[in-house]
Amino acid sequence: MARKPARDYDSELAALMQRAKKLKGQKTTELGELVQVTGADALPVEALAGALLAAVEQSKKQPDAVKRWAERGEAFFRDGKRGGTGKKAGAGDAPGGPPANGPGTPAAGGGA
Repeated sequence: MARKPARDYDSELAALMQRAKKLKGQKTTELGELVQVTGADALPVEALAGALLAAVEQSKKQPDAVKRWAERGEAFFRDGKRGGTGKKAGAGDAPGGPPANGPGTPAAGGGA
């Protein structure tokens, strides 16, 4: 009976680590592109960080908010990446929720 060749765990681990590094780089690039295409790059870094932190906090307190945000994000990509500045009817409203800059949104510093 033939023996299987010994596996080179070190090279397999190195390849996996290289792949993980590449994926992390791709994710970072995609997030940067998302910030730009939404127009959020016009905000001061501190304001953007604050809005993201508020969103994370609100997502823990109000999981249904994430669903509304996801619906709005899907519409954003589906409708041609308007950057949230389009003025068509309801452009400032999150589907099924309050206006995008209402008191309960991260952009307004709100939350639950």
